[in-house]
Amino acid sequence: MQELKGSRMGTEKIPKLMMELAIPSIIAQVINILYNIVDRMYIGHIPDVGAVALTGLGISAPLVLIISAFSSFAGGGGAPLAAIALGKNDKNEAEKILGNAFSMLTLMAVVLTIVFTLIKEPLLYLFGASDVTFNYANDYTSIYIMGTIFVQYALGLNLFITSQGKTKNAMFSVLIGAIANIILDPIFIFGFDMGVQGAAIATVISQTLSAIYVLRFLTSEHSIIRIRKKNMGLEIGLIKRIVSLGISPFIMQATESAIVIVFNTGLLKYGGDLYVGSMTIMQSIMQLLTVPLQGFTQGVQPIISYNYGAGNYKRVRETVRHSMKVTVGLTVSYFLLVLFVPGLFARIFTTNSDLLALVTRVLPIYMGGMWLFGVQMSAQMFFVGVGEAKKSLFIALLRKVIILIPLALILPNYFDVMGIYYSEPIADILSATTSGILLYMTLRKLPG
Repeated sequence: MQELKGSRMGTEKIPKLMMELAIPSIIAQVINILYNIVDRMYIGHIPDVGAVALTGLGISAPLVLIISAFSSFAGGGGAPLAAIALGKNDKNEAEKILGNAFSMLTLMAVVLTIVFTLIKEPLLYLFGASDVTFNYANDYTSIYIMGTIFVQYALGLNLFITSQGKTKNAMFSVLIGAIANIILDPIFIFGFDMGVQGAAIATVISQTLSAIYVLRFLTSEHSIIRIRKKNMGLEIGLIKRIVSLGISPFIMQATESAIVIVFNTGLLKYGGDLYVGSMTIMQSIMQLLTVPLQGFTQGVQPIISYNYGAGNYKRVRETVRHSMKVTVGLTVSYFLLVLFVPGLFARIFTTNSDLLALVTRVLPIYMGGMWLFGVQMSAQMFFVGVGEAKKSLFIALLRKVIILIPLALILPNYFDVMGIYYSEPIADILSATTSGILLYMTLRKLPG
């Protein structure tokens, strides 16, 4: 019986359940970043123009992040609500949420494709493009935009697979696309000599394959909840609930693009294209940490949502405690690795000696606050998981909008280009500390 799978959320030992659900989700997220990481690895090693092409790809990152972020409105908001409904044994409500989320993703994909096609040129210059790097950024985004609908389905709907506890299926959907991307990238980039355009084509094809798998699974008997035509009509009440919760993960991702814009324009102004290229590499290295952690928290979140919906608050607290041990342990370990061997990471993305030297020098500074970042990720996961929209929104805004962006604009006036790198660790430490205090106070107020 499929309900047995859900009932284990309330009975299985927490550490065992966490690992069972989180490991496939971690693998899925790690595989997912290969879309960007592999693109950057190959492009950074294109003869003669690799460093400039890599910078152009970094300039296109905000647009890619915004497209991905919109999937969180429906997926990041709808999936936890569906898990809570399953915890209350209300399958019909969960399927209504899924159906409305599917319609939202479809509408958003159409709108985003049209809007970004019309305004991509001024956007890319806003994102920090120079006359040297614009063509590379434009080549990538022009093609990537055409695959927006597949990105929405692949990312947004996959969360509904995870919310059922079927993380292996969620992992497989990402695995299909990632393997395709790894295979197709060198074929299109080097074999067909298409460069940046080839990377974009490979990515769109890969996302399409992932989307097809997700749609087939969520309409099959293997899924506890299914996409049904009768549930696709938009219901205002449901949309409000999905958006109110989904706005937090949306802002978490959308503001990432705002940070890239502020960083890129500041680095271009105070340092030049080489410094913009360094940020492209460092943000890729940052993804190597944050994305696996996101996979872990996404895998754990259904446990919190299910037990919160079932009123089993003791298991909610226990899950948060175990989650905190894992996330903080990982962030501290990763920070130490970056601190002692920064050049090892830089060489993954470039062979340009100037770029290597710059990244090796500034990476330990840029990552200086990441040792505490696991606290914020656990707090964010908890508040989204229990449907606390306002608190999750506050945490989402705190680090990036309230602290990081102002610092990145102010500090260069006193420390020149290095002020931009200093802003990241200061924001990480302040926001993680605040999030941890808010999480502790909220857990104390839970009944039982």
